[in-house]
Amino acid sequence: MKQVSEGTLLWEPSNERKKNSKINHYIHWLKQHKGLDFQNYHSLWKWSVNEIEAFWSSIWEYFEIKAKDTYQTVLTSHQMPGAKWFPEATLNYTEHIFNKRAFSEQPAIIHTSEIRTTTEVTWQKLYQDTVAMQHTLKNLGINKGDRVVAYVPNIYESVVAFLATASLGAIWSSASPDFGTQSVIDRFQQIEPKVFFTVDGYRYGGKDFDRTEVASTIEASLPTLEATIAIPYLDKEATFQQLPSVTLWKEAIPSQHQDQRLSFEYVSFNDPLWVLFSSGTTGKPKPIVQSQGGILLEHLKALTFHVDLGEDDRFFWFTTTGWMMWNFLISGLLTGSTIILYDGNPGYPTKEKLWKLAEETKMTVLGTSASYITACMKDKFQPKELFNLRYLKNISSTGSPLPPEGFQWCYENVKKDIWIASASGGTDVCTAFILGCPILPVYAGELQCRSLGAKIESFNEQGQPEIENVGELVLTEPFPSMPIYFWNDTNGSRLHDSYFDVFPGIWCHGDYLKITERNTCIIYGRSDATINRGGIRIGTSEIYRAVDHVQEVADSLIVDIPKIDGDSFVPLFVVMKEGYELTTEIEESIKKHIRTHCSPRHVPTGIHQVSDLPKTLNGKKLEIPVKKLLMGKPAEQVVNKGALSNADSLESFVAFAQQLKA
Repeated sequence: MKQVSEGTLLWEPSNERKKNSKINHYIHWLKQHKGLDFQNYHSLWKWSVNEIEAFWSSIWEYFEIKAKDTYQTVLTSHQMPGAKWFPEATLNYTEHIFNKRAFSEQPAIIHTSEIRTTTEVTWQKLYQDTVAMQHTLKNLGINKGDRVVAYVPNIYESVVAFLATASLGAIWSSASPDFGTQSVIDRFQQIEPKVFFTVDGYRYGGKDFDRTEVASTIEASLPTLEATIAIPYLDKEATFQQLPSVTLWKEAIPSQHQDQRLSFEYVSFNDPLWVLFSSGTTGKPKPIVQSQGGILLEHLKALTFHVDLGEDDRFFWFTTTGWMMWNFLISGLLTGSTIILYDGNPGYPTKEKLWKLAEETKMTVLGTSASYITACMKDKFQPKELFNLRYLKNISSTGSPLPPEGFQWCYENVKKDIWIASASGGTDVCTAFILGCPILPVYAGELQCRSLGAKIESFNEQGQPEIENVGELVLTEPFPSMPIYFWNDTNGSRLHDSYFDVFPGIWCHGDYLKITERNTCIIYGRSDATINRGGIRIGTSEIYRAVDHVQEVADSLIVDIPKIDGDSFVPLFVVMKEGYELTTEIEESIKKHIRTHCSPRHVPTGIHQVSDLPKTLNGKKLEIPVKKLLMGKPAEQVVNKGALSNADSLESFVAFAQQLKA
C-alpha cells in the first residue's frame, strides 16, 4: 500500500449525499424558521458556539423536545463549572426513545453474540418488555433518584433494563462482566444502588467465563441492595442458587403487562440519567454524573447531524457496557435507527467477524476502534473482496487517533465511496466533540470538524487559542453533556481539579490538538504523555504511527522520563507479532521509520520487547502510569490493577523500573 501523507484529500461527498444529509435539512430549517442563512459548515459552527443559547434552543425546537414543564432560561451563566441548562424544564429520556415508534413493527434492535444467533427485535417488542420491566422495578420500590446497577454484557436485556430505569427517573450505571471483581465493587459501592442486574457469565473468543461467584461477591459487597435480577446468558438454565434473593429475567418481564403503557417520571433537565466511571487506573474510578436533558440534546444533535442517522439506518458500534460508547450506541434509538448489538471478540474466529456482521445485518454505520482498523491493515485484510458491503455508508472510529494509513486502507480495501469519520471525545462528556460531518471532505489523518455547539480551541501555554500549532484541547464555553457533578463530590473540588485547574474557568480535556487552517482537527494523544526532546514536543500517536509501518510489530508504547540534568530517557516498548522476536534489524527499521516520519530527535533511547502492554478495561494504553512507574513510584500508587484488562502485563514494567534503579 502506497503511503499517504497527513492532510491528503481522500474523499468528497456527492451533491446528492450533501442534499439528503440530516445536517443539510437543519440548515434549511434554520433559514426557513429563524431567518439564518449559512453557506458552509464552518459558518454554522461559528454561530453555534458564539450564540450558544440561540443554537441550543433551536436544537430543542428542531427535535420537538417533549417536556411537561418547558423552559424560560436556556443557560443560567457562561461560568464553568456551575452553568446550568434549561433549569425550569422537566422531561424524560425514555419517552423520546419511544416517541411515535412504540407500536412499530420495524426492527429497533438487532442483537447477536458468540452465544446467540442474530435476532431482530421490533420497536413494539422492545416497548412491551420495557413496560414489563418498569412494572417490576416499581414493585421493587424504585423511584426517581434511586440507583440501578448492572453487571451485564452488550445484550438486548441490558437495553431493556436501562430504558425501564430511565423511564422512572432512576439512575443507571453498568459494568461489563470482563471487569475484575474489585473494580466493579469500587464503582458500584460509591453510588449505593438499590437494584442489581447480573448475568451468570459470558463467552469471549470461544471461551466460557462463569461469573456466578463474582456476581455473588459483588452483591454481598453492596449493603444498600434490595433486589437482584438475574439474566441466564451463558447457561439458559442457570438458577443463580448462590444469590440469596433473586428474580430471574423471565419473571421480571411477565407477558401480562404487554397491553399496558409506559408511564414516565418527568425529572429536571439537570437531574441525573446515569453515572459513568473513569478508568480508575489510579485510585478509585471517578463517578461522572450526566443529566437526562444534557445527554438527550447532545446525543440527538451528534447522532443526527454528525453521524447522519435516521430511520433507515442500521447503527453499530463495537463496545461493551463498561464504555461510554455503549451509552452513545443506545442513543441511536433516539433517531429512529435500528441499533446493532454484538457481544464477543471482534477478531474471533478471525478479523472477518465485524465485516461479516456488516453484510449480514445490512449495516449502514460501522463504529469501531482505530486499533481494529490498523490491525486489519497490518494483516492486509480486504473486506471488499469477501463481503457485500453495499449498504455501508460510514465507518467511524474512536479510542485513539486513526493514522492516515488507516484512512487510506478503508478506501482501498473496504469501499471507494465511503465516509470515514474519526472522532474524539470521552467518558467525561459521553460524546465526541470533534467528529464527522457528511457534507465535508475527508483528509487523511484528520478529524473533519468541531461539533456544533462545542467551542473547542487549541490553547498554547499562555492560554491563547492558536491555529496550525499543537496545543491543549480546551472547551471555552459550557456544553450540555458536561458532568453535572461527581457523585459524593460535595464541594465540587474533585470536578474542579479534573478539568478546571489548568486554565481557570476553561475545561481542559488533557489531549493535544492541532486545528488546521481549513478547520479540521488532529489529535496527538494525551498532553501529559507527550514526548519532549530538545524542546520539540510530539504526541505519542505520531510515534505509534511510525512504528505501525514495521510489519513485525503488533503494538507499542512510549514514555518520556525526565532526568535531573534536564535531558530525558525515552524507552519504547514493543509487542511483536506471533512468530517474531525483536532483532537488531527490526530495531533499526523502527528507528528509521521514527527518524523519517517524526524526527531524528524523537528516536527512542532504547527499544524493549514485552509480551503485552498494560491497558484499561476499554483498551487504552497506560502511558501515564507506566511513566510514573519508571520514575520510581510504587506500582500500587500509580495503578489500580483491578482497572486493567491484563494486570499481569505490569510485571515486566515493574521489573524494568527496578533495573533502572540498580
